[in-house]
Amino acid sequence: MITERDITVWIISAFLAIGIGWSRYAKWKTRDKLVRDLAAMDPERREKVLSRLNPKLAMEARQELMRRFYIS
Repeated sequence: MITERDITVWIISAFLAIGIGWSRYAKWKTRDKLVRDLAAMDPERREKVLSRLNPKLAMEARQELMRRFYIS
């Protein structure tokens, strides 16, 4: 038999799953926009922007640029 407590736990779990999924999607969308903007920049400006970023984020952006746009 399903109780009110079970339904409450399921609803809370669903909200948590939706929140986590939404935050991952927003993070992916932001990174995708950043990489597209970096690809459109001239090389000197791109390196200047990448040097100001967090080193981990800059490395990920460089890897995406190489993988998707063949830009080093």
